[in-house]
Amino acid sequence: MKFDYVIVGAGSAGCVLANRLTSDHRYRVLLVEAGPNNKALSLKIPAALLSNLKSKKHNWAYPGEPEPELGGRQLQHDRGRTLGGSSSINGMVFIRGHAMDFEGWRQLGCSGWGYADVLPYFKRLESYEGGGDEFRGDEGPLKVHRPEPRDPIALAFVNAGAEAGYPVTDDICGYRQEGFGVLDSTVSNGERWSAARGYLDPARSRPNLKIVTGCHVHRILVEDRKAKGIEYLDNLERNVSVSADKEVIISAGAVGTPQLLMLSGIGPGEQLQSLGIDVVADLPGVGQNLNDHPDFVLKYKCLKPVSIWPKTKPIASVVEGLKWLVSRKGVCASNHFDTVGCVRSGPDVNYPDLQFTITPIAVDDKTWEPIPEHAFQIHVGLMRAHSRGKIELRDANPASPPRILANYLQDERDRDKFHKGIRIVRELVGQPAFNGLCGREIFPGSHVQSNDDLDRCLNAATVSQWHLSGTARMGSDTDQGAVVDASGKVHGMSGLRIVDASIMPVVTNGNTNGPTIMIAEKLSDAILNIPALPRIEEEFWMRQESDSAPG
Repeated sequence: MKFDYVIVGAGSAGCVLANRLTSDHRYRVLLVEAGPNNKALSLKIPAALLSNLKSKKHNWAYPGEPEPELGGRQLQHDRGRTLGGSSSINGMVFIRGHAMDFEGWRQLGCSGWGYADVLPYFKRLESYEGGGDEFRGDEGPLKVHRPEPRDPIALAFVNAGAEAGYPVTDDICGYRQEGFGVLDSTVSNGERWSAARGYLDPARSRPNLKIVTGCHVHRILVEDRKAKGIEYLDNLERNVSVSADKEVIISAGAVGTPQLLMLSGIGPGEQLQSLGIDVVADLPGVGQNLNDHPDFVLKYKCLKPVSIWPKTKPIASVVEGLKWLVSRKGVCASNHFDTVGCVRSGPDVNYPDLQFTITPIAVDDKTWEPIPEHAFQIHVGLMRAHSRGKIELRDANPASPPRILANYLQDERDRDKFHKGIRIVRELVGQPAFNGLCGREIFPGSHVQSNDDLDRCLNAATVSQWHLSGTARMGSDTDQGAVVDASGKVHGMSGLRIVDASIMPVVTNGNTNGPTIMIAEKLSDAILNIPALPRIEEEFWMRQESDSAPG
């Protein structure tokens, strides 16, 4: 089979590319996905996100390596394995990150990736319920829902932030990220709105697009350092070779992309040779620079019967499910992350490095089953962790999951930020807004106060926010680990491009799905040789030296 472009991976980025590239009828495009189609009803129900993560039908559920700083615990790294990729199983949180994230990319040598460069693409990708303005778009493929929080727990959270002296922001994706406010979601009319819904569905009927599912790509075909195509195992376990006249584009995500590159001989030369893999391009940065957002959850008893726990009981959950089927309303129509706090961990920090989210239910960390009482939980996420991990091949077998070592809390500065974040949460629940609402601290417990005691809890309970990124980072310094240039082209290769979260030089300050879609929108223009959208120079809020807000 011959195509102009072959896209490996039908996740968030792959769906965008499939849509944008086939909009030009001259180009034949193949989109290859290892997982099944995205027809399962559970993938449409926002509140079914934990059920989707528990199932391996649509989840790679990669096993992590023993984490040295977490007592050797092995975390599971959940990644989407279906059309839409992680956008089909994630928490549906939509946040762009801070403007300074992208200014940081630019300062690291990624020309064309400053905030003024990416803002037009963020606007292009979304259809925002709050309406378009200088920061938001209202005509894009991705529907972004702005909830109207009515839940007493979510409202108390924002009010407590204000009472503690933190700002309240109208739009964390607009002029001011810092503060407490509403958290947008990729939900539309009570249904999950994945990249497959927004981008792939409108393109499915195009004659120049072919989509294959259940096909695991295990090698990029290379001749004289030029990518000529791919080889994959189809759903009948037959080897299939496909040629790409223009480009092979890898959009397999922060785990799958470096794995496929290394299996194809593109990566750290010595490591590949030790596995018997012929080296095509010695790029030491492939699989390195693994970024993530570590997460720690505090749980509290709720003194009023306002949590959603009763609606998770067997009979009640069936009733709620039927309500959703009939009306697309009720408990099942929400991801239950309606409000957020983006704050700085200290006065010397320039922009938010902590993200707090609250849910009107608390769950057991191991089983994800609801704690059987009225309770709520608050997540503390480190948005700019200093620790870095790596992804390496386990062996030369494409069916073997790679080794994923995130090195959570390896850098002591991350522990310090967690200590501060936990203490900020305790300050928040002590505000008047939570009077009569917040009871005892279920976990870690009010008796856990010293840094040493907090560290023991962090070692036992720190988890991932599933925002793996950076494993094929952008940059020009290949000797320091850059893998692709600012247009996503792999250094030292031709006909090979990477478009997904793996090219982020540093992870964004917030959930990564929105920025990943932005990356694909921007690079789709580069692939098609379309001039980049005009820069939008909008002023954004930054703290002043005189700012007296906490942090």
